[in-house]
Amino acid sequence: MASTQLTASGTGSWTGVCTLAAATFGVVTTEMLPVGLLTSLARALHVSVGTAGLALTLPGLVAAVAAPLLPVAVRRADRRTVLCALLLLLAGADLLTALASAFPVLLAARLLVGVCIGGVWAVAAGLGERLVPGPGAGRATAVVFSGIAVASVLGVPAGTLLGAVAGWRWAFAAMAGLALVVAVRLAAVLPPLPAEGAVRLGTFPRLLRVAPLRWRLITVVLLVTGHFAAYTYVRPVLQRTPGTGPGLVGALLLGYGLAGVAGNFAGGALAARDPRRALRLISAVLGAAVLLLVPATGSTAGSGALLLVWGLAYGGVSVSAQRALSAAVPEAPEAVSALFAGVFNAAIALGALAGGRLADGPGLTAVLVTGAVLAGLAALTPARQTAGAATRS
Repeated sequence: MASTQLTASGTGSWTGVCTLAAATFGVVTTEMLPVGLLTSLARALHVSVGTAGLALTLPGLVAAVAAPLLPVAVRRADRRTVLCALLLLLAGADLLTALASAFPVLLAARLLVGVCIGGVWAVAAGLGERLVPGPGAGRATAVVFSGIAVASVLGVPAGTLLGAVAGWRWAFAAMAGLALVVAVRLAAVLPPLPAEGAVRLGTFPRLLRVAPLRWRLITVVLLVTGHFAAYTYVRPVLQRTPGTGPGLVGALLLGYGLAGVAGNFAGGALAARDPRRALRLISAVLGAAVLLLVPATGSTAGSGALLLVWGLAYGGVSVSAQRALSAAVPEAPEAVSALFAGVFNAAIALGALAGGRLADGPGLTAVLVTGAVLAGLAALTPARQTAGAATRS
């Protein structure tokens, strides 16, 4: 074996996996950071809070497009080089955000963030299995995706706190520094990672003709749309319970986030044995927890317990879905990861939009019921055990 290759059991492989987790942590924290800084950001740039919300919507939409297109654009470039370039671009986008004096400049920076989100998801999602092949592949993938859960629990709250103490610009400046450090670290610890076959635009239609992959993507769309339709409005849902003030809601959401971290690794363990069944089980549990929140709104203890179950279930979605989709077409891992990232981000935007329309119309109960129904449908979608075979481009 060449000296540049890392053994599956070596500590170097796991160092690379953990650094990939730091990369996913960085892009997700940057993506979600405006949630906690929206009011001060809007005030500083002289726009309404609703308009400032575009700082969150735009990156998600761009990521949905960038995820499948970026692997096509970089073709056979070394994936270590691609990831380092994306993290450097993220650092530049965060710095531009911190220095923005006008809202259009900030939106341009957030557009670049969307490119980074889609690109990192598409490239990094399948690298855990390459760095740690064999029995440890499932755990390695779980570690890579743990950056997403940790971003929700630690990254966004820490950035929000820094913004409250020093100003929102310093929160984005700190993320620029983190992205730069991660880029340098990726260059230092990852081995050369040549592309495993060029991804072309024609690859994606061929993949969608593979029935197992198509059904599992439908499962992801239903589940993620349902989750975000409900979760986007979980704060007002919790506040309907008598005696539930902002402090208690914050504690409940922290518990949700911690449960999500645990769920990420539990989902990874389940997916290592049977990713298809793991994804369907997660869908059923998530749907049941969301639906039961409807009659539990009068009980803080009941709502809190269900929120923990919800967080535990959702924490396993990304890693289980990645494993299930990869198992459907094992010969095209990066194309599958790119398709997954695009579909996932589009479903986030669709869920948030649907939840908003329902919240403004029929109300919060309709939001919960719709989210639960979509997750339940995800649990019922056919998902054949037999892996498909996509024609290589």
